[in-house]
Amino acid sequence: MLLIGESLNVISTKIGKAFKQRDPKPIQEEALFQREKGMDYIDINLGPAKKEGTELMPWVVKVVQEVVTDVPLALDTSNYNAIAEALKVYKPTAARPIINSIMCRPERYEKMIPIAADSGADFVALMWGPEGLPRDENERAALCVELIYAANEAGIPNERMWIDGIVTPVNIQQPQLISLMEFQKMIPDIAPGAKSTCGLSNISNGPPHHLRGILNQTYMVMLEKCGMVSVISDPLDDQLTAIAKGKRPDIVNLIYGMMDGIEPDKSKLSKELLDYVKTYDVIIGRSLYSDSWLEV
Repeated sequence: MLLIGESLNVISTKIGKAFKQRDPKPIQEEALFQREKGMDYIDINLGPAKKEGTELMPWVVKVVQEVVTDVPLALDTSNYNAIAEALKVYKPTAARPIINSIMCRPERYEKMIPIAADSGADFVALMWGPEGLPRDENERAALCVELIYAANEAGIPNERMWIDGIVTPVNIQQPQLISLMEFQKMIPDIAPGAKSTCGLSNISNGPPHHLRGILNQTYMVMLEKCGMVSVISDPLDDQLTAIAKGKRPDIVNLIYGMMDGIEPDKSKLSKELLDYVKTYDVIIGRSLYSDSWLEV
């Protein structure tokens, strides 16, 4: 599983202040930290960046690439002009940079697909349509076909697209989590050769902090079994990184087995593994969500 580090983000007080003050030190420290933690990509998230984005995004890219030259970047802002300017100064990396993201809305993708085509960058194809979040996997599939077709018409092959079906919070829209997994299984037929990704931490947006890690970790494994190849993740979550990099096969095998209908003998499981069983049950809706599901 490829990991895209999420914490070089304007919503961070420290990083947001550094962006505003054009202070390179915290930005470079964070980039070096993410490389040390094994992130495969570093996501630079400016948020809307409406006023200064066209100057700020290129500056941040230069600042990061002064100290980290071997990790590709994902450029994340709704200001597509800022992304276009940043790609002009981007120093080539072994893997192409990623535009994060292009929504399936004509007024957005008609402007942003040419940027990807002209720059040679990959892009995240976000399944957010004219009516917002798709209702189910079939609506996701329809949006995906529309966006893939538009990109192909511009000369962009499927291999340069990362499909994001959108993760939703487990405590608000749990059925959408199952729909996303079903959609993930459809991607090889809809868009052969395309990759996939997601904002993984959305699943735990709302639950208490101490539950976020195990929710993210469990759902990542579930998505991986459905074909997901990358996630946008928290570099501070060492357990998630270990699972993603194949260092915890016991956790992966346990979750894969449950997805295949193999019920584990709970009496023989450690407390750690039992917590993953309980979390899996909450995600699939077999247990009702509550903030105390690990205590039951």
